[in-house]
Amino acid sequence: MKPVKKVSRPPEGKPKTLLQQLAQMPDKLFSGEFRLQYAALCYRFPANADDAEILVITSRDSGRWVIPKGWPMKKKKAHEAAEIEAWQEAGVRGKAKKTPVGRYTYLKWLDNGDVAPCTVEVFPVEVTDIDRNFKERGQRQIAWVSPEEAAHRVREVELKSIIIDFKPKRKKSPKAG
Repeated sequence: MKPVKKVSRPPEGKPKTLLQQLAQMPDKLFSGEFRLQYAALCYRFPANADDAEILVITSRDSGRWVIPKGWPMKKKKAHEAAEIEAWQEAGVRGKAKKTPVGRYTYLKWLDNGDVAPCTVEVFPVEVTDIDRNFKERGQRQIAWVSPEEAAHRVREVELKSIIIDFKPKRKKSPKAG
């Protein structure tokens, strides 16, 4: 008879991997209840450049790279909520398109330790104003990067695809007459 092999457990202080944590709560993942969020895919065109830069920010809790996003807001349309999130989280303003350019899913860890599967509708926002004073200033890092670099930084595979496939066109300025 073979001796029973003891399974080594991670040390008490070592955090469990994401997969280990998720394996302990299958009911949360497969309940079919996805929460809805709205995100702003903020972009700008640097002077004398044809290609847009994309805004990425760090999340407040884990420090991973994301785009501004949040929950639906009372009396606000989806694209308006995305505009507000961009302002609160990154200090940028612009007009969001009313139609999303895509959607992605991810798992949101809630303050109570639960996990909520979320679907995020992504609205493009051409940034027209940047302010250094905003609600979450000092709580996040902000970076303007190429679409390729933005896609490289974010974790969610579907969001990477949205960023790479997003091809905004520079507005033509009226010619002086």
